[in-house]
Amino acid sequence: MKPTLFVLAAGMGSRYGGLKQLDELGPNGETIMDYSIYDALRAGFGKVVFVIRHSFEEDFRKQVVAKFEKKVPVEVVFQEIDSLPEGFKPNPERVKPWGTNHAIMMGASVINEPFGVINADDFYGRQSFEVLCNFLKEKEGKSGDYCMVAYHVGNTLSESGTVSRGVCSSNDKGHLTSVVERTQIEMVDGEVVFRDEKGLSQKIDANALVSMNMWGFTPDYFKYSEARFVEFLKEKSKELKAEFYIPTMVNELISSGRATVSVLSTTSKWFGVTYANDREQVVLKINELIRKGEYPAKLWE
Repeated sequence: MKPTLFVLAAGMGSRYGGLKQLDELGPNGETIMDYSIYDALRAGFGKVVFVIRHSFEEDFRKQVVAKFEKKVPVEVVFQEIDSLPEGFKPNPERVKPWGTNHAIMMGASVINEPFGVINADDFYGRQSFEVLCNFLKEKEGKSGDYCMVAYHVGNTLSESGTVSRGVCSSNDKGHLTSVVERTQIEMVDGEVVFRDEKGLSQKIDANALVSMNMWGFTPDYFKYSEARFVEFLKEKSKELKAEFYIPTMVNELISSGRATVSVLSTTSKWFGVTYANDREQVVLKINELIRKGEYPAKLWE
């Protein structure tokens, strides 16, 4: 059975106002998501699942799902504020759902095979999908054996401003031991630096591995998440902004010994539209990849 690609797209409406995230960056109207799905299909993924909000379902099906549904099985699931276990109700003033790991939980009803997780608005690059798919193909019927595709931090910077990244540490077996958030990362005089807790500038190796929210899981991850989410809600269900993040769940499974997460490095260069000024650079980078033959000028002939 081929792995499934799970695309986290529920934040689209709130972050970008409607579906502005479906910005046409390729020469024939392609979005970043088009390139991710193209890369995933040629790497060997066999199904695509999108998690979105009900509020933009109609537009999403017209603009996104219609492109792919004749090429690959597609499912759409929904993340809403009130998508909660029995007995819990959100604060009526809450406006956002419950974070990235809550979004993953919405896939439990349609995913029964190893699956990869990506953000809808990040350009991950061809090789990263190959690395992820090859790992997941070996995990059918297994549990607690996950992965994260990690990028060299120097390949994830914006030319328009600073970025935040989760810097990864691993043991001698190549298993993830921790993810530490670093903020205000940028290139200064040829060196990558970040700001520490005291606001001081600190150097970081350009080859240090960071998380870009590209994960590989087996279906047992849903059960672990459901159990932990109940505990999370007991503490935070009335809060307006508390979120249940993927690294929170992953760190807990690692520290309790219930799972290992292999750190798979990729030579791919990440890019995305973190700042408005990034758009022009993204268009140029996509055109350069087309010129080199990485992608056809028109993806979905």
